[in-house]
Amino acid sequence: MHNLLARFLMRHEPRKDWRVHAKSASATAASVTLIGGLAAATGLPLLLAPLGPTALLIFGQPESAGAQPINILAGYLIGTVIAVGALLFGPEPWWVATLCVGLTMLVMLVLRVTHPPAAAVPLLVYPGPVDPLTLFGVLLIACVMLVVLGVVLHRLPPKRRYPLPIRQEIDQE
Repeated sequence: MHNLLARFLMRHEPRKDWRVHAKSASATAASVTLIGGLAAATGLPLLLAPLGPTALLIFGQPESAGAQPINILAGYLIGTVIAVGALLFGPEPWWVATLCVGLTMLVMLVLRVTHPPAAAVPLLVYPGPVDPLTLFGVLLIACVMLVVLGVVLHRLPPKRRYPLPIRQEIDQE
């Protein structure tokens, strides 16, 4: 039983310099604050819950697959298309939104553009109908802002590579 407990409690993330964590947390807070400020200035509902974890991935784990621009943009696009598709069939019961979360995950996994926060998009539209163009526009603006800020801020010390360089060899799977 001791080994099983150890497997649950073992941390798998490598230890990093405190300055890297301070920069990551500051960049996450600043980017989400910038999006919130833009939301307040424009009246657009830009400050959406999944964007916090997206910022965490971009600034805290830029080397992860889920933090790469293609995963972010495609993940949110997939989640939005599936959520809007469900809305087109009329007011859905709660379980349709939950099935859409699973479908979003499936499509992201099959296309290899997994971005976990984007799986929450169908849950964003469940409480009330959302205009499809507004949803697309809001998520596109917010995601582009986060990615651009990620590219810029990772060039400041302590520097980190973001986005990851293109692989020279394609996986043999």
